[in-house]
Amino acid sequence: MSVSVLGEAQKDSVVPVADITILAESAGLTIPSAELNDWSILLSGLNACAKDVLAIPDYFPVPDLSLYPRTNIHLPPSADREKGGWAWKAHVISTAPTSELLKGKTIALKDNIALAGVKCTNGTEAVDWTPEVDATLVTRILDAGGEILGKAACENNCFGAVSDTSCTGTVHNPYAEGYSSGGSSSGSGRLVGIGAVDISVGADQGGSIRLPSAHCGLVGLKPTWGLVPYTGCISLEATIDHVGPMAKNVQDCATLLEVMAGADGIDDRQPYDWASGKVKFGADVKAHVEKAGDLPLKGVKVGVLKEGFEMDGADKNVAAASRAAIVKLEELGARVKDISIPLHKDSGMIWMVALPLSGTTQGLLANPSGRKQLLFPTRAKSVGTSLSQSAFEALGPGGQNIYLRGLFLRQHFGAPLHARCTNLLRKLSDSYDAALHEVDVLVMPTTLNPPCKILEAGGKTLGPLKMLGRTIGATANTATFNSTGHPGLSLPVGWVPAKEDAKVWLPTGMQIVGRKFGDLEVLKVAASWEGAYKWKELKYGEGV
Repeated sequence: MSVSVLGEAQKDSVVPVADITILAESAGLTIPSAELNDWSILLSGLNACAKDVLAIPDYFPVPDLSLYPRTNIHLPPSADREKGGWAWKAHVISTAPTSELLKGKTIALKDNIALAGVKCTNGTEAVDWTPEVDATLVTRILDAGGEILGKAACENNCFGAVSDTSCTGTVHNPYAEGYSSGGSSSGSGRLVGIGAVDISVGADQGGSIRLPSAHCGLVGLKPTWGLVPYTGCISLEATIDHVGPMAKNVQDCATLLEVMAGADGIDDRQPYDWASGKVKFGADVKAHVEKAGDLPLKGVKVGVLKEGFEMDGADKNVAAASRAAIVKLEELGARVKDISIPLHKDSGMIWMVALPLSGTTQGLLANPSGRKQLLFPTRAKSVGTSLSQSAFEALGPGGQNIYLRGLFLRQHFGAPLHARCTNLLRKLSDSYDAALHEVDVLVMPTTLNPPCKILEAGGKTLGPLKMLGRTIGATANTATFNSTGHPGLSLPVGWVPAKEDAKVWLPTGMQIVGRKFGDLEVLKVAASWEGAYKWKELKYGEGV
């Protein structure tokens, strides 16, 4: 690389020769003594330039607090957290909304989404951060007349599929206290499930919208990668970051997607030519339902992903619920056929190996280098270049697992393993694309098992193996679509008994996966099923 500016090294910027030697040795290098003075001058100039850059004011979209006022910002007492649903409360509106798409709707934001002036915990005490910015989706929700009531709890650092790892408290299932709401968008699921808000926004890197939706009886959509700007949300890993709607019905889900979707000119995950409002998801779903008739899915081809039902450890009642839902798709006019993608069975393993290699740096150390996005210097400064002992201890078992796995894989396998994972994930994407040339959507169970029991205080004495063992298979059918970017929607399709107690009935969901940027087709299929059947009337289990 060229030296654009040598930089005048002031006294406080001089890098002594001795420091150059130490720097090189720390990287296993030796610099000839005749060159040490040259490197001292070069790095001293760089040191001065770095300090000058930090003296230039930061550049980020500053929210207009007169247009978007926020009041009553507070940490609710435990008794006012709706059994763990709320992390923070606030009241935020627009004084001059530009549309009425969300008029009268109350919304909760997952607590990894920036809302200026409101603490953003990301479910962990490892980092203390209050953003100065609003996420792009926040502004769009307010402009559409939505009323934001606060931040919904999320699992520790968003690395959790069971809802008992958040620093703000254990999140109980809306239908059975003591059972999981799913993760990591646990509070987003509970608050909508109990009616504390009308709709919520979740984020999903391996199933974190769809799992809570399945466990809480909601419609939850992980949109196509890049459809909704991730700007202003804490990244876990840029290639799998998604943010999307969670609601009690497909119509609200579609309308919130319509409000949030479209390029913002900041997030490099997005297609530049997808303007906000390009597709009227809410209006189009409404029109489809109104004119659908008795066979709303006539001509629609549905592929049943064979391997999605064959994962090890799958609960037979969960599978039965999705099988019955597929029969009902046929009753609505759909043409159903089996689809086999053998690599799907290995997709969870590939995702699991790929994530720590880059997710450690991006998600845990706040350093998504190589990306063109809105980044958070103040948060990055508080994180540091490696986790301190206290920060590591503040993580839940999920975050600790990712961090240690990342250290291990980089040390023992490095870039070749990441390259192999990336190529195999592309093979998976191509395999799903090929199947979706034959059919319009793919269907399978959202998650393999009913919600499990949760532990107060996060089960700190249980140990990481038992804590993480509860999540085995949870994302077997979801995580792969984070890596490929296909839209995936969880639709509630009935009740199944808890494994721990057959008398406890909990919701379960079927996942509908579509072509990339085919989110509207996915929503129409879901709306057609929802319009004909009432999931709360359907039970699948012994003695039913």
